[in-house]
Amino acid sequence: MEATPTRQPALESRPWRWPVLRAREALALLGFGVAVGLWLGSTVWLTMRADGSTVPWTRPFLWELTGALAAFPLLPMVQTAILNAPSPRASGRSRGAAWGRFLGIHLGTWLLYTSLHILLMVGSRNLLYALLGWGSYDYGHLGFRVPMEAQKDLIVYVLAYAGLTVYAAWKERQENALREARLEGQLKAAQLRTLMGQLNPHFLFNALNTISSVMYEDLAKTDRLLSDLGLLLRESLERGTGPTWPLADERKHTERFLALMQARFGERLRVRWELEPGLEPLPVPRFALQLLVENALKHNQEQLTGLEVRLRAWSEGGALLLEVEDTGRGLARPSLATHGAGLGLTGLRQALELLHGPEGHLELGAGPEGGARVRIRVPVTRARSEEALP
Repeated sequence: MEATPTRQPALESRPWRWPVLRAREALALLGFGVAVGLWLGSTVWLTMRADGSTVPWTRPFLWELTGALAAFPLLPMVQTAILNAPSPRASGRSRGAAWGRFLGIHLGTWLLYTSLHILLMVGSRNLLYALLGWGSYDYGHLGFRVPMEAQKDLIVYVLAYAGLTVYAAWKERQENALREARLEGQLKAAQLRTLMGQLNPHFLFNALNTISSVMYEDLAKTDRLLSDLGLLLRESLERGTGPTWPLADERKHTERFLALMQARFGERLRVRWELEPGLEPLPVPRFALQLLVENALKHNQEQLTGLEVRLRAWSEGGALLLEVEDTGRGLARPSLATHGAGLGLTGLRQALELLHGPEGHLELGAGPEGGARVRIRVPVTRARSEEALP
């Protein structure tokens, strides 16, 4: 069986495209036409005065205004030709056809444009002359006037083609940039939802491990912890699912989490809060403090002596700073200081970058007493007005 060659669709089979006319753009073109008419009218009048002509000044202004305004309703023809003439840069066997279609459409449009322009221009002048009582309008010898107008219209057509093409290209770039910005925003929202979805189960896993460690020793305590965990999850869900919430909510969530962890660490765990007043309404990444506390407990769970966790929040240099410091064993592994401590801090770093770019970051280092200290920075100016992404 012989293969049937694939036929390329003919250029003429493309659907005809029509311009979309918008009121604002049409009014701008109309204003431009009036300005051009007045400018040309003054030029013609000054030329006639320089030649000693006694023709009233109203005549050249009427001639040029009617010439410019008669071209206004014909500009959509040029736009239609631009939309339907293919690029003459088409490659391969379609190059000749593309050039033929390009020149054919624009040549035909120019001939139609100049014919209609002359008819509208002469007709409007005859009408206005009659209404103003100026007698009959003398257009001159058609054998000379028509070629002269055709040459002028060819220049206008080329300028209109260039202007409309540049405007269309600029508008397309603007629309593409807007579309890319929207897609980037949607991607950022999706990435943040994914990160938040990772951080929440991360804390839940550790909370359940804590409950599991006491369930065979104290059933009443286990029941209380499960109740606290259910309340904690319900409150976090009732406050929405966005990537940020107020610092006050973050503190409440972290305090409930610490109450769960207290069952595991007992008297070995001491917590101290140092929050600057007035910062409670500011948005912070969800589970930020809770995750930093969880990280401190995770790396000090085998410590037999007392462990103190200090949580601080203050404003400095146009930023909101959140810090969690512990008195544990510190950064035993160098990689923790450079790459973070697992999924939790890595996800928080990524969330800060998505929310605030380079202005939001996480620092991991050693505390003054040998323990670990983690600090995150959130720009206050953006945090005050920022809304949670969907």
